[in-house]
Amino acid sequence: MSNSETQLLISGMHCAACVRRVEKALGKVEGVNFASVNLADQTAFVEGNANPQVMIQAVEKMGFGAEMLESEEERRTKQQAQTKAILNHKKWQFTLALIVGFSLMVVGMFIGMMVTERNHLTWFALAFVSLATMYFSGKDFFIGAWKSLQNQAANMDTLVAVSTGVAWLYSFGLLLFPQEFAHVYFEASVMILGFINLGKFLELKAKQRSSLALEKLLDLAPKQAVIFEEGIAKTIPVKGIKPEMLVQALTGDRLAVDGVLTEGVIWVDESMLTGEALPVEKKVGDKVHAGTLIQDGSGIYKAEQVGSQTALARVINAVRHAQSSKPPLAHLVDKIASIFVPIVVTIALIAALIWLALGKDFAFALSVFTTVLIIACPCALGLAIPLSTIAGVARAAEMGVLVKNIDALQASSEIDTLVFDKTGTLTTGEMTVTQFTALQGNENELLGLAKSLEQQASHPIAKAIVRFAEQAESLEISNINVVKGLGIAGEWNGQMVKMGNLAFLGFDERSISSLNLQVHNGSTQIYLSVNNQLAAIFTLADELRSESKAVIAKFQAEGYQCYMLTGDRKSTADYFAKELGLNGVIADVLPEQKAEKIQQLQQQGKIVAMVGDGINDAPALAQAHVGIVMHSGSDIAIETADLSLLRAGLEPIADILPFSKRVLRNMKQSLTGAFFYNVIAIPVAAGVLYPFTGTLLNPMIAAIAMTMSSITVVLNSQRLLR
Repeated sequence: MSNSETQLLISGMHCAACVRRVEKALGKVEGVNFASVNLADQTAFVEGNANPQVMIQAVEKMGFGAEMLESEEERRTKQQAQTKAILNHKKWQFTLALIVGFSLMVVGMFIGMMVTERNHLTWFALAFVSLATMYFSGKDFFIGAWKSLQNQAANMDTLVAVSTGVAWLYSFGLLLFPQEFAHVYFEASVMILGFINLGKFLELKAKQRSSLALEKLLDLAPKQAVIFEEGIAKTIPVKGIKPEMLVQALTGDRLAVDGVLTEGVIWVDESMLTGEALPVEKKVGDKVHAGTLIQDGSGIYKAEQVGSQTALARVINAVRHAQSSKPPLAHLVDKIASIFVPIVVTIALIAALIWLALGKDFAFALSVFTTVLIIACPCALGLAIPLSTIAGVARAAEMGVLVKNIDALQASSEIDTLVFDKTGTLTTGEMTVTQFTALQGNENELLGLAKSLEQQASHPIAKAIVRFAEQAESLEISNINVVKGLGIAGEWNGQMVKMGNLAFLGFDERSISSLNLQVHNGSTQIYLSVNNQLAAIFTLADELRSESKAVIAKFQAEGYQCYMLTGDRKSTADYFAKELGLNGVIADVLPEQKAEKIQQLQQQGKIVAMVGDGINDAPALAQAHVGIVMHSGSDIAIETADLSLLRAGLEPIADILPFSKRVLRNMKQSLTGAFFYNVIAIPVAAGVLYPFTGTLLNPMIAAIAMTMSSITVVLNSQRLLR
């Protein structure tokens, strides 16, 4: 069975401890290589060849629900249904609990909160009213706590169940064995559950916005499209479109699949896919992408990539993967979560015992015990990283940057050195032959040789030479040998032909100095030799991107060092570096040497981001702390890079680097807030202020404080979406 990826929708998770339990359960299933669980959107990504049903059973054994997801559409549908059901359930839970709790409080004010002969039967009846309410409003917590106990673990459910359960049992014990001046806590047990459920309701409502950008992407794909079969127009579901089908494109429509325009002219808004605000003109032969909006014009396009193969589907899939990934900070939180609940229970017990030892009654100690458990629920701690991750990755996609994993954003925030490839990155990559010099032989024959050789390569220089010589007759060349970064060789009519730089052909600068070629500094020369005799020279020029100089200046103003790393000759590289004002140039580098040059910079203590586009950049992209591939990059470069640009130019990099710092800062803010909340709240709940103020924190106030801490984390993460 091949290694595959499974996506599961999980239900019943409340905190980071729940996440850790689910990941451990999935990790133990035979065939699972890796499992990542996201608390914020209740999903799990599992890599391996494990049986999906076995994985579901493993999760259910832990006390959580799980179901398999086949597609993003299915995920959204089920997730929305799950969220709607939970919101409705929580609304009824907190409404009933708060109504009953406030009613018990009001009744207690009239009949007294201490059990007497006069109110004994009334409180007995109210005890069962509160128990029924706790069953309805707190059943999820008690079941979760029981299953957690069965699995020898503890989570938020444990804290809620123990605190409210102990408070109710103590109060019921007072009904069976009345004590003078002893206070019942039936109203507190119920209201605590009410406030916690209210908090969960508000938290879930706020969280819905965090994945809004991703949902917008999903909405881009139309449900139906018009196709042409034998000249007859038919409306079919988009899922039914196959490659080679002809699809109608009209003003106001969204393109259904990726393809090539075969008829007409259209203006397309690609902003959601690329971040580019201006509409793009598409003519016959141009690529069109699923989900983009036709603002003007009409035409017909031939389907090429359909279903999960479209650019939109790949973007959505990549965003989902990145949102489910975990930065190093998250692994730290997971470790804390595994010991947090037992520590909190221990602190609560110790605090209660200390107050008993100091002469306080059991009711006082119980209040302390309950308050500590409630106020320390680790919801905020568990949500801090996932929510910032979801919001950060989604917002990056809106900026025109596809993030492979959240580690890339964290690493991007620490970058101090940017290394750029030249051709296709700092320059347009559209090389053109500006001069052709035939030194010996027939000119058309030489052009035919050049064309036939360079057709075997994919480099922009090769493409430019092929375009220049397209009218020349192709010649039959055998024993072709492509040497990356140097040139290409072969045999023609028994003669050895080579094309590339001087070193590859076996010549030096003195060989051509006598020719007095008029070339400008920014040009590149490619040489053709026949039987080791210099036969022709091609002079090519490339242009800087219009934005390159401004973007480089902006990077340097922000404290980044900017270098150029290129296989081009030093004089050409120096010309462009001077134009751009770069901090340094590394030229005449072979593809396999690029990674070494990046490594050398890293050894100097630099945190390096490599920006490139070609196959030859792939090793350097992999070696760098962060690899960034241009919009027009090769498939290998895209696969290797950590960040992929969804639109042309360098501006997205200028946007994403400061944004990555915002994401990391947002994570740290939420974590710090959640940490200091517990550092301050737990001692206060334990009663450290009581000797000085004479007041003790009420358990219901603790429930509100815990709720507010979670909502604060949610709202903080949403700042990234602005």
